[in-house]
Amino acid sequence: MKRKIVKIDEELCNGCGQCIPNCQEGALQIIDGKARLISDLFCDGLGACLGFCPEGAISIEEREAAPYDEYKVMDIISTQGHNTILAHLNHLKEHGEMGYYNQALAYLKEKNISINLNSNTMNTNHAHGGCPGSQSLDFTKEKTPSTSSNTLEVASELRQWPVQLHLLNPQASYFQNADVLIAADCTAFAMGSFHAKLLKGKVLAIACPKLDSEKEVYEEKITSMIDQANINTLTVAIMEVPCCGGLLRLAQNAVEKASRKVPIKIIIINIKGEIIKESWV
Repeated sequence: MKRKIVKIDEELCNGCGQCIPNCQEGALQIIDGKARLISDLFCDGLGACLGFCPEGAISIEEREAAPYDEYKVMDIISTQGHNTILAHLNHLKEHGEMGYYNQALAYLKEKNISINLNSNTMNTNHAHGGCPGSQSLDFTKEKTPSTSSNTLEVASELRQWPVQLHLLNPQASYFQNADVLIAADCTAFAMGSFHAKLLKGKVLAIACPKLDSEKEVYEEKITSMIDQANINTLTVAIMEVPCCGGLLRLAQNAVEKASRKVPIKIIIINIKGEIIKESWV
């Protein structure tokens, strides 16, 4: 699929750090006096950092993206020095991507590259940035049965973060072999039992087929979930209003483009929050 990603001209970069707070994914850090993209797995390509570089050192390039390969990423990261390698490893850990983290360690061992994992003496300015609310998290191992005696308190069934489809990376580990729910934005507000009836046991992506821009990216991401993450099933939850039908068409188009085929379930909810249709299509 095509993917937008940040590109940094190190000759122009003066290390001012103005881009750092505006990288929502925290994928940019100032290391050894230069802005570095420490993890393209978490660069969403939205370009929020772009307008804050006074030197014009940051641009967005669009290119065909192969499935994420940690070994290929490490080929690039390893040339940028100890501090950048360490920042990349820490970033993977903070986002719960332990599979990729272990692959990175295997790469370092294979290449005989020594890294002090306990080092906290990185020569960085503005080392950490971005919006913590956009940090990729996997909640699966944290789930425990609710013991609350308050009958009004319902346990969340959310398994990961973020949830907006534009911000999700289809190659994140929580998509591997998962059952995926793609829900129109309004569904959870209309349906009081959304978590218990629809979300339980599924990885969530939300989108609005009417108001969201660049919806062709959605098709590409869903196709990547099918072909690279090997998801098991795809459930599409929409409202009964006509504009919501576009979300089902996006999912069907993605399945048609994919080399694998996965079953699609459609769930339609009326404005009172009731399920009026549930079937495999």
